[in-house]
Amino acid sequence: MKLRQYLIVIVSLVLAFALTACSTENETQKIRVTEVTRSIFYAPLYAGLEKGFFKEEGLDITLTTAWGGDKTMTALLTDGAHIALVGSETSIYVHAQGANDPVINFAQLTQTDGTFLVSREKIDDFSWEQLKGTTFLGQRKGGMPQMVGEFVLKKHGINPHQDMELIQNVDFANIPNAFASGTGDYVQLFEPQASIFEMEGKGHIIASFGVESGHVPYTTFMAKNSYMNENPEIIEKFTRAIYKAQMWIQTASAQEVAEAIQPYFEDTSLELIATVIDRYKSQGSFATDPILDVEEWNNLQDIMDEAGELPTRIDHATLVNTEIAEKVKAE
Repeated sequence: MKLRQYLIVIVSLVLAFALTACSTENETQKIRVTEVTRSIFYAPLYAGLEKGFFKEEGLDITLTTAWGGDKTMTALLTDGAHIALVGSETSIYVHAQGANDPVINFAQLTQTDGTFLVSREKIDDFSWEQLKGTTFLGQRKGGMPQMVGEFVLKKHGINPHQDMELIQNVDFANIPNAFASGTGDYVQLFEPQASIFEMEGKGHIIASFGVESGHVPYTTFMAKNSYMNENPEIIEKFTRAIYKAQMWIQTASAQEVAEAIQPYFEDTSLELIATVIDRYKSQGSFATDPILDVEEWNNLQDIMDEAGELPTRIDHATLVNTEIAEKVKAE
């Protein structure tokens, strides 16, 4: 009798331990993510949230929008966020300032520039030479859109500071309004504003800076080195969820993607979201996997260097971790 009671106690303890371990293992981990802006360009992130890919990994994501690269990095560096979605150039700027805890790029989301060249007048047979002698409303100096814009212009033999009147002192949020009110013959715009102008007859999309500039780590997920070292499982789970979203985006129709992410763009019609998704998918803007490779990293630095904004050339292995993304992709 005593032996039986003893075994019951032992079995009860084992079951209790197993249930506790299972509960701990399945415990949801809360992660704070800050994005640089709210954009259809980041569709895989929103799709991952809406399709439940992060929940499948046991992650509870709180997403906030910083509205600016500097604010995004401030949030990350001061522990206001665990993970940031922002242009890779920001990690180079932080490193150049002598950060003791560098910011590491671990998962790429977009692999091209997301802006388009919009003309005020309809042009049936456009050539980049036509921009000479015109007024060009560009993006903020030092940001990736402006650097890519200048890189593409120079690629086509145009010196943006000599061959045209370049305007780049308008705040990001006010650029569309400035163009709509009559400033500039051409403007560099993100979606959906470019398509909105086209639908309203205020402008015409005539070229893609993303197509012209090639693959570049335009927007990536990054975290402080210390956070990655202390939370390797969280980073791996997060990367796996992103990869699931990237694979889903590739196979889903533009309409399906639009329906999935519409809660993040309540003031934008489903039709317009689908149009933008189709445009980005057709030019390969969404990365097909989270790996930020050496060629893309070097292309980024070439673009920064051409714009005179590269503080120092940094080796890929210094600020990029591909091991996690490669592991997730190989699973």
